Amino acid sequence: MKEILCFGDSNTFGFIPGSGQRYNKTERWSGILSGLLSENYRIIEAGCNNRTAFCPNPEGDLFTGTKAILPYLDSHRNLDLIILALGSNDLQFSYKLSTEEIYKGIKSFIKLIKNNSNAKILLVSPSIIKHNVLDTFFAEMFDESSIQKSKTLPEIYKKISEEENILYIDLNNIAQTSDTDGLHYTKEAHKLIADAIARQIKNL
Repeated sequence: MKEILCFGDSNTFGFIPGSGQRYNKTERWSGILSGLLSENYRIIEAGCNNRTAFCPNPEGDLFTGTKAILPYLDSHRNLDLIILALGSNDLQFSYKLSTEEIYKGIKSFIKLIKNNSNAKILLVSPSIIKHNVLDTFFAEMFDESSIQKSKTLPEIYKKISEEENILYIDLNNIAQTSDTDGLHYTKEAHKLIADAIARQIKNL
């Protein structure tokens, strides 16, 4: 049986825009993936609200990607694929990252995984953050600079995927963040994302 780790932030967890509740397993993309692939695949869902990719999160190691992924890599030694869907939370204005720091941070994350696992890696570039995020309580974390930096992620992620010879998918070509909070996906968008990722997995 092939094992796939879906490691990400609130959009992997299944955060529902507006209510803040969680989509059920048949509605969030990592859960839908289980139904789209054959019984020869085991999906490990590892999403976490407010998880950064590499910035030291004040909420602790569970919320810091480079820290939180290590226990998964240690306990799942035979992973075939790691889907890495992170990066939006590192754009919070409190971290004050430059695009160069984002590039270096994500690249270091990829190298960390390679040093601890033989699994293939699928790097997922999140959809651009919409301006309506500034009309929600998320404005306490994201500002105009966050929105502008989110537009640079596809190019940065693609460059890293080419340099590190890993798989890549840009969610901007598949789904947009919701009009409710500009940060999270609708149920319909989760289905589109799951379909696209399932196709890529089947083509491996």
